[in-house]
Amino acid sequence: MGLSGKQQSTADKVSNKESGATSNIIRFLGGRSTLFVLVSILLIGLIILLFNQISFIFYPITVFFSTVVLPVILATIAYYLLRPLLRLLEKMRIPRIWGILILLIGAIGLITALVFLVLPFLKEQFHNLVEEFPTYFSQLLLNIDTFLRTSIFASYYEGLDININTILETSQGDIGKFFTDTIGGIASGITSFISAFTGIILAIITVPFILFYLLKDGEKLPRFFVKMLPPRMRKEATLILRESDHQISSYIQGQILVAICIGIMVSIGFFIIDMEYALLLGVLAMFTSVVPYLGPLIAITPAVIIAIVTSPFMLIKLAIVWTIVQLVEGKFISPQIMGKSLQVHPITIIFVLLTAGSLFGVAGVVLGIPGYALLKVVVNHLFKLFKLRYNKYVATENMQYEMAESQESGE
Repeated sequence: MGLSGKQQSTADKVSNKESGATSNIIRFLGGRSTLFVLVSILLIGLIILLFNQISFIFYPITVFFSTVVLPVILATIAYYLLRPLLRLLEKMRIPRIWGILILLIGAIGLITALVFLVLPFLKEQFHNLVEEFPTYFSQLLLNIDTFLRTSIFASYYEGLDININTILETSQGDIGKFFTDTIGGIASGITSFISAFTGIILAIITVPFILFYLLKDGEKLPRFFVKMLPPRMRKEATLILRESDHQISSYIQGQILVAICIGIMVSIGFFIIDMEYALLLGVLAMFTSVVPYLGPLIAITPAVIIAIVTSPFMLIKLAIVWTIVQLVEGKFISPQIMGKSLQVHPITIIFVLLTAGSLFGVAGVVLGIPGYALLKVVVNHLFKLFKLRYNKYVATENMQYEMAESQESGE
């Protein structure tokens, strides 16, 4: 039995009112898209919880990656350092295999020469510095005490009733123990980091083999990976891999060359001003310079302590040498070698270093910046695809994302 016209009108009004109330609630919550996003986040959280409960299944995979990651990283660094030389040899009409063998023999010979000629001298200097550093530190405290007693802060300082000689007599052994324990802690930390990947022996043995195949077939790997993807994804995947390769290559080659230049300049400068442990401090500056901003601070600290204890004039000479090195590196070397390949803001670099260092220790500090650069490449391309897809389903032009001409033409 059908409804009358009045009853039908009343039912439609009730239905419209209920649907309007529902629509208002959905609009208040942000629309159906927001509900879809919230449900998706909930499902992702449940998936993560599920995988966390069965994490033991992935333990063999974790062990595998923790075993091979160090040799692969070392081989990758060597690959990007040697690849330009290999291309140069190929331009000289030397077959690729022979070029690889020449580079490997040359690299092994160079490392062997450094180990037998330079390492013993550095080891002796490091041992002497460890033994003498407590004396340097004690003399530094005495100099600071003398300065404060003769400065305008003398009255305030004497009011604190601090006897630096008594402190040094009671803590002389503690200073040496503290420095020795600190060095030992750093060494044990590095050792444990390396041993976590089954030891440096395994890395030394496997790196040449991995490096050989990277130099031989490394440029084929991106094409092999792209062919595994669906055809519609291959263009963007090729762009991402190409830009990632450029980022890694620019960073590794540039950072290593900049570090070598800094180490040479610091060593020469310290030799000129007759600074003790000049070569050791130069090598320290070379290795720490791979860490932006924090590295120079770590390198200059022991040099400042030695210079203060030696003489005030030595501190002035140290400041001049360090300023010249930083100016030459910042104004001439880095712009020419590194350029602006990474395009990472300095504040972002600091946050990345602090976060990666807290999460992964020494490895995070060293690899945090290139890892962030690669992540930035992927995120930028994904966001570009998101903007293209969003613009496709938005009718009005003023509600669309602005796209660069190169991006629009490339699609």
